[in-house]
Amino acid sequence: MEIEIYADVVCPWCWIGKRRLERALESYDGEVTVTYRPFQLDPAPVTEPRPLLDALADKFGGPQRAEAAAAQVTQVAAGVGLEMRFDRAVYANTFEAHRLIRFAAARRRAGQVVEALYRAHFADGVDIGSRDALVELAVDAGLDGAEVREHLASNLGRREVAADLSAAHQLGVRSVPTFVLAGRYAVSGAQEPETLLGALREVAQRETTAE
Repeated sequence: MEIEIYADVVCPWCWIGKRRLERALESYDGEVTVTYRPFQLDPAPVTEPRPLLDALADKFGGPQRAEAAAAQVTQVAAGVGLEMRFDRAVYANTFEAHRLIRFAAARRRAGQVVEALYRAHFADGVDIGSRDALVELAVDAGLDGAEVREHLASNLGRREVAADLSAAHQLGVRSVPTFVLAGRYAVSGAQEPETLLGALREVAQRETTAE
């Protein structure tokens, strides 16, 4: 079964959803392939790095509300073994990060790169809008640094990522994470592993019956 994950690497619930899916797959007997699809929570350009909490304060109506929202998601993340340090995180546009993920997918390293991006953004305070940072993360994930830098310096993948982002909206993806199972069944939100496991088994049964 193919699992398509529509997500953004600056979305905390997307990282939580990814980890919960991984836990569900530990109990799933079928074979799966995971494909990462791009989504941008905010496509606006970021002219210079700024603390994520400052950006969230603008969005949620003040620092206190932003800190409360961050505290809540941090607690949920800890429940699945993820460390989130919103006090370190840097607000970033993710278009280039999605280009890197697409590049990595062609080399079977997308999962490693996606995980590295989440950890860099939420735990390590790395500006993942920075090309130098993306190259360094790619190298740590097993990619060739010179190839990655050349790719990001070019226009390669720009049109394809833009098309994928447009396609996500046309498909009706409005919030992330969204998991599309077998190309036809959508599960929205960072659902619990048990819920995701149940969906996987139900879809597998439906697909078997339809054959």
